[in-house]
Amino acid sequence: MTTSNCAASHIELTTYDEEKMCEAVEACRERLGENPDCVFCFVSSDWKRHVGDLVEVIQVHGRAKLVVGCSADGLIGIGEENESVSGISMLFLSLPGTKVRCCSIEEGDVGEGVTSDYWHRVTGVKGDEEGDWIVLGNPALLSPEKWLMSWNASYPRSKTFGGLASGGGEEDLFLFSTAGVSEPAALAVHFGGGVRLQGVVSQGCRPIGEPYTITSVDDNYVVEIASQRAFDVLEEAFNSLEAEEQAGARGNIFAGIAMSEYREEYGRGDFLVRNIIGGDPDAGVLALGAFPRVGQTLQFQLRDKDTADEDLRHACEEAQREHGEPFGMLLFSCTGRGVRMFGVPNHDAGVVEDVFGKVSLAGFFCNGEIAPVGNQNFLHGYTAAGVMFC
Repeated sequence: MTTSNCAASHIELTTYDEEKMCEAVEACRERLGENPDCVFCFVSSDWKRHVGDLVEVIQVHGRAKLVVGCSADGLIGIGEENESVSGISMLFLSLPGTKVRCCSIEEGDVGEGVTSDYWHRVTGVKGDEEGDWIVLGNPALLSPEKWLMSWNASYPRSKTFGGLASGGGEEDLFLFSTAGVSEPAALAVHFGGGVRLQGVVSQGCRPIGEPYTITSVDDNYVVEIASQRAFDVLEEAFNSLEAEEQAGARGNIFAGIAMSEYREEYGRGDFLVRNIIGGDPDAGVLALGAFPRVGQTLQFQLRDKDTADEDLRHACEEAQREHGEPFGMLLFSCTGRGVRMFGVPNHDAGVVEDVFGKVSLAGFFCNGEIAPVGNQNFLHGYTAAGVMFC
């Protein structure tokens, strides 16, 4: 029997089959060598009516203390990605010395005036407690930006990772836990002490043009950058590209808001990337999927498959150098990535395997990814967010 942190993962591409699941769960537990403290499961939407049976199998045959999961439009395993398939991806974790707690975040919990004391009561976790979070959300019920605003203030020392359930229309999205399918806006799992959660966050962009200070805003509109019309600065960044780059850049240029104002030079990974959701060349303003502030540094970003590949490899290699080898991983990848972005299957999972080897890994394609940039947690799009259990 082992007394150290360990993990085991499994991916099964099939409609629900109880006999296969009993075998798979027992095999995971045997590889683990311990009863799992937590099991993360991501299942295709057609498994919804079988979730109660699935949880029972994991509890009885896997002897799991906690089961947490959600619906998924695509499943990720070691070195493989399977889009729009039926099946399950799961990660078993044995974490001696770590206090693992799960709580439900209800739709009514996310709103104006939610205080830190409120969150501390709901979760049972105080703001100064050591540990980090993994959160699975239902995008039909959770308002991520509102939630994160009060959540970040309540847990300023904690990293939060996760993803929003996917799998079709609103009626096909669901979360589940040890109690079976449930209807909260989110399920939050806290890992207190013991295990360390580290991140691999790849937004898939590179800076273009020059970084400038935002000098005028109106709500989510950037009016002026460096006292010039914001739209003109965007055109300047576009014109700085080579002709072949310009051909593929339309619709793939984003705004990067620097997470620190104290750098002499900015590079990949220093920006929170947000959509440009509109622009008015006559008024010269740009509408962002964010609320920028005067004084922040903005630099436009270009996203393409080559940049996204290079960015993820760089993020994985940096994480490996800084944190060493994980014993298990979760990977939350946007539904906009995969074959539609890279033109080939298994890209993100393949890069992770190239860098970290055959570490136990489970994951899914998300409707939005949750991960920190700088010292704050954000909801992302078109992002690969990996969680390293170290």
